[in-house]
Amino acid sequence: MTVDRISLDFFRSYVHGEAEFHPGVNVVAGENAQGKTNLLEAVAYLSSASSHRARYDRELIRHGTDHAFVKGDISARGRRLVLEADLHRGQRRQLRCNGVKLKTAGELCGLLRTVLFCPEDLYLIREGAEVRRRFLDSCICQLRPRYAQALAEYKRLYQHKTRILKDAGEHPALLDTLDDFSLRMAQCGAVIVHYRAHFIRRLRETAPEIHRDCSGGRETLALRYDTVSSVTDPEAPPKAILPQLLAHQEAHRRAEIESRSCLSGPHKDELAVDIDGAAAKSYASQGQTRTAALALKLAARDIFCQDGGEWPVLLLDDVLSELDLRRQEFVLNRITSGQVFITCCEEEKLARLREGKAFRVKDGVLFPT
Repeated sequence: MTVDRISLDFFRSYVHGEAEFHPGVNVVAGENAQGKTNLLEAVAYLSSASSHRARYDRELIRHGTDHAFVKGDISARGRRLVLEADLHRGQRRQLRCNGVKLKTAGELCGLLRTVLFCPEDLYLIREGAEVRRRFLDSCICQLRPRYAQALAEYKRLYQHKTRILKDAGEHPALLDTLDDFSLRMAQCGAVIVHYRAHFIRRLRETAPEIHRDCSGGRETLALRYDTVSSVTDPEAPPKAILPQLLAHQEAHRRAEIESRSCLSGPHKDELAVDIDGAAAKSYASQGQTRTAALALKLAARDIFCQDGGEWPVLLLDDVLSELDLRRQEFVLNRITSGQVFITCCEEEKLARLREGKAFRVKDGVLFPT
C-alpha cells in the first residue's frame, strides 16, 4: 500500500504543492513551521477524513482562503485509486474515490491505511484515557467500516443527550426523549465495545513481544480493556452486550439527570497499560512509557498488515528526534518493509535508511533534493 503522488491546494501552509513519492522511505526535511507536518497530515487525512491536530476541517484551510483540496494517487491490493477531499468553509466537505462521491467518511475504510506517530504520541501512556481511546478509534476506524459508522453516530447521540441533560432543568419536557437517545446510544455502544475488545485482544497478542524486544527483555507489558462494568464479555456479539449496557444506563439514569452529564457508556472506556505488573501511567519512568507507546504504535502497524496483507503507510512526524539512540535504532530496524514518511530537520541523520527519496520543505513549498 503506497501513496504514489499527492497534490495540495490551500491546505494548511501550502498554496499549491505536488510530489511523487518512493514506495520505500521518503524523508521530508526542513526547519520548524515550514510545512513538514502539514504534508503528513494531508496523507493521513486521505485515510480517515480526520486530523490528529484539528477538531474541525476549517482549521485545515489556509488562512485567507475559503477552500482546500487534497488529492492522492494510491496503490493498494493491486488497484490504483484516486482519493480526493474538497474542504470548504461553511459547507460540507466532499470526499471522492475515483471520481465517485462518498456519502460518509466510513467509506474510506480500508482504501488507504496509515499509522501516524508524532511526538505527542510518546505521551500516549501518561495522558488521560481519552488519548488512548482516540488511538483505538483511529486504528479500528481504518479496519472496520461498521465501527466507523457506529462511532460517528455515538458521538452525535452523545452530544444530543448531553444537551438534553443540561437543558432539562429549564425545560423538563426534554426528559421525555431521554430514553430514546439512551437506547440508540446503547445500540451503537454495543458495536463499539465489541470491536474495541477484539482489537485490544490483538494488541495483547502483538505489542508485548515488540515491547520485550525494545526493552531488551527486561520488562513485561500487559494490556487490559476496562469498559462498562455490567458487560461480562466485551468480545461477545453486540446483541449480547446491548441489554447489559441498557441495564447499566437504567441504574445510572437518576444520577445522570442530577449531574446533567452522561455517566454510562463506552465514552469512558480505558485501555489500561501495565509494565511489570504496575500501572504504567502512574509508576513507569519516561523511558518505559515511551517504549510502551512505541510498542502500541508498531503493533498497530503489524495488525494492519495482518488484516489487509499489505503494510500500511507509516508516518513518522519528527518522532525520531524525541527518542534516544537505542530506541531510534529499534524503530529504524523495524521499518524495512512498506512505505514510510519521516520528517526531520536534517535528512543526513537518516543516511543509513534503505533506498528512498528526500524532499525539503521551505515556506510551504515542497521540492525534491
